[in-house]
Amino acid sequence: MPESALNRPIAVFDAGIGSYAIVAEIQRRLPQQDVIYFADRASFPYGSKEPDELAEVMARTLRFLEGFSPSAIVMASNAPSITVLERVRPLTPLPLFGVFPPLAEALALAPHDKVGIMGVRSLIESDELRSFVARQTSAPEAVSLIDASAMVELVESGAFLFDPEGTQAQVNEFVTALHHRVPGLEVLTLSSTHLPWLKGFFETASPGCRFLDPAETIVAGLGEGTPGSGRIRALVTEDERYSLADFQRMLARLGVELPLEKVA
Repeated sequence: MPESALNRPIAVFDAGIGSYAIVAEIQRRLPQQDVIYFADRASFPYGSKEPDELAEVMARTLRFLEGFSPSAIVMASNAPSITVLERVRPLTPLPLFGVFPPLAEALALAPHDKVGIMGVRSLIESDELRSFVARQTSAPEAVSLIDASAMVELVESGAFLFDPEGTQAQVNEFVTALHHRVPGLEVLTLSSTHLPWLKGFFETASPGCRFLDPAETIVAGLGEGTPGSGRIRALVTEDERYSLADFQRMLARLGVELPLEKVA
């Protein structure tokens, strides 16, 4: 095998920088695992797409990633994982993993069962999420479903890195309105892979709440992986809103040195 080749990589994808947190967790837990990291910024945000359109984006992405001979694919986004994963699973022979709200953990940590799921609009408004919640608890009406789409944009735009004061002000405003609308929230799940990048901002805005990031659980579910060289191959799409150069600047600000390959 050529030195530059990847050995049965795990492919991780999302509509932008959100899924890098899962790539970093793979590096931490499986340091010899090769990874294909696909940031499909031209498709951001997944959360604004109707199920049929989202399923088509997922199908196209799976076909694209199969060309790199991965050992598994991680759909590192809550919205498609909840709404269309089972619909597209038959389209690939590869193991396909999704990302799901850590609701059981949230309920276990909340003394009064005052929990909420924060995610993008298409997730929060979906029947599939309501079914997921109903399977997790006998009192699904007690779980607040919270549209945090505006918070996701703070991440993909890079504002959380380049304008932290402005980001904190927007998070404060969002959280204040949320607590006014849903008093007494104890635990909130960060159920978009973008939202964990804002965890510190949320904790500052609401120090009495717990905020749960599911990344460790996701990676633990991948098993032992396949030893390689620990290399990451990063593939990125772009459009007039989200350029490759801006993405590179965000990674640099995070201290990540990662060559990016632009793909159509």
